[in-house]
Amino acid sequence: MKIIHLSKNDIKGGAARAAFRVHTSLRRLGFDSTMLVVNRQSDDPSVTAITPSMDLATRLRRRLRRRQILREFAGYHATRPTGLEPFSDDRSAHAIDLVRQLPPCDIITLHWVAGFVDYQSFFSALPQATTVVWRLADMNVITGGCHYDDGCGKFLDGCGQCPQLGSSDPLDLSKRIWERKRLTFHSLNPSRLHVIANNNWIADQSRKSPLLGRFPVTVIPNMIDTDVFAPRDQYFARDVLGVPKDAKVLLFAADSATNKRKGFAILAEALEGLSEVGNIFLLSVGGGKPILDSRIQHVHLGHISNDRWLSLVYSAADVFVIPSLQESFGNTVLEAMACGTPVVGFDVGGIPDLIRPGITGQLVPVGDSVALRHAITHLLNAPSMCRQMAAECRKIVLEEYRYELLAMRYAALYESLPHQERLGCSRGV
Repeated sequence: MKIIHLSKNDIKGGAARAAFRVHTSLRRLGFDSTMLVVNRQSDDPSVTAITPSMDLATRLRRRLRRRQILREFAGYHATRPTGLEPFSDDRSAHAIDLVRQLPPCDIITLHWVAGFVDYQSFFSALPQATTVVWRLADMNVITGGCHYDDGCGKFLDGCGQCPQLGSSDPLDLSKRIWERKRLTFHSLNPSRLHVIANNNWIADQSRKSPLLGRFPVTVIPNMIDTDVFAPRDQYFARDVLGVPKDAKVLLFAADSATNKRKGFAILAEALEGLSEVGNIFLLSVGGGKPILDSRIQHVHLGHISNDRWLSLVYSAADVFVIPSLQESFGNTVLEAMACGTPVVGFDVGGIPDLIRPGITGQLVPVGDSVALRHAITHLLNAPSMCRQMAAECRKIVLEEYRYELLAMRYAALYESLPHQERLGCSRGV
């Protein structure tokens, strides 16, 4: 069975890293799995970057397509609130190139493909017998452009008047994107698309969605390489990172630390009033240095792409904190747990699938900085409890999230897809 994974990136960002792990785990099982991406940063030979066609007609169409997408979004630059993540169109300048360069395969798995896959051209070009698996890493597929709706719920009614565009127009860009998605998905037979949700929350959102509600959904959580992400000697880790060995170390990690949804401002508020724990040291990882106006020592390590180095960072911490206000899965939680680091986070989205209160960490009400402070204080002042939780974190990851276990679930799903023996991505594409 030949499997093609489409992803905007291969290893940059949490969603890309999760896609890459699915791909590599299937290769370990002996599957002929390859990735086609826009931005290739790994040195894995089974990952290929799409090559823009250079003939004049295609270059002109690509340029016009890009300009059209940017022009329609440009009208919202003045009204769009700050601190948000990308707002993604259903169209792509890569439309023609992707259709031409998609190699022969039996299964297509879509991952985070915003700005890569052009919905209309991609699905209209596929042979009728081809089944697509779409692994949802966030809400973008079911919304009019946002990747998380911040609780507005407009994706259930067709979007429009989008708060993330700062729009009061019921026929705004979000409405037009949503309607184009509706037409695309409405034209598909339910057997042609299978949704994989990486947690129960995103599965529920998909089932409620007017766009994807007709299609079958399977929950398969993200996986992790437990040989790479494993507990390291804490004193050694701190020595390498320049962290005091006797400090109470907290860790915050996010692809964009300045993204409001990631909640660093709430963590900073919680730490500002933390007085019952001494000698606190905060480590942070990710793009954009977060501001901490506090007496607490803080070192920002920036982006870290090497997984073994990341495991050292997780191992240096006593507690990992994920204050996200909305989150699909939280790869960082899984990585922390694999390294034996207890987690404190908000009871929202897919986070409760991982954090088991009193066992692997603590859950607190979303947005409650006081409750977050108390949970952090409780764990840092109970080192014996932290050690017990650390052991449980590692045990649960080994039992439920190892590559081998979840790769087998993907394999079983692929084998169960209708007519998979007759699929052929190259025909008609």
